Amino acid sequence: MYGDDIHLLLHRIRAERLREEADETHPAHRTPHRRSRPARARVLRTRLGWTLVEVGLRLATPRLPQSGLTARFDH
Repeated sequence: MYGDDIHLLLHRIRAERLREEADETHPAHRTPHRRSRPARARVLRTRLGWTLVEVGLRLATPRLPQSGLTARFDH
């Protein structure tokens, strides 16, 4: 049947990709690789975004008095 042939073809393609992926992640085949430019940009944007979130949270969080002396002069 036509559908069975498609299933087998898709299975072969998937199996080949899995073999290639396994070969790439095998410790003997690992080589340091550089990320592509879009991947590096995405990582940088993500890091920058989380840094901005952290700064915003620090600015939005009220500071607690550090000692009793400063607590009297803050009011």
